Order: sequence, then structure tokens, then C-alpha cells
Amino acid sequence: MPNPKEMYQCQGNNCGYIYNPERGCKKGKVDKGTCWAEIPEDYKCPSCGAGKKLFRPLAGPGAGVEEGS
Repeated sequence: MPNPKEMYQCQGNNCGYIYNPERGCKKGKVDKGTCWAEIPEDYKCPSCGAGKKLFRPLAGPGAGVEEGS
């Protein structure tokens, strides 16, 4: 089971789609409870088809948000 700190949302830069690990991604065949780090590199946005590299974290590593802010 992933650490709760790893269960952050990520947003696609192209269309603004937000991947929520609590919901998963039915169209992308990603189960509920799957953290972003566990999603395969060939994942595509269900809205626009953008690749995983075009998503940015809304929290967690690389988000540019300080912990506790």
C-alpha cells in the first residue's frame, strides 16, 4: 500500500485533466489507489492523449510547494 504522502494528484499541462489516485482512471485502466509513481510510463491522458511526462504534481515531489505551507 502506498504511503499517503505519495497519493498526490497530478494535472495535465495540455488540457488540465487531474489524475486523482483515490479515483484512479477507468479509461486509462488504472485502479483506484494507484499513486502517480506506479502508473506506467506509457500512460495517456484520457481527455487529450498527452503522455505521463506532460503532467505536473499538484503536491508532493516536484510540485514546488513546501511541505506544511
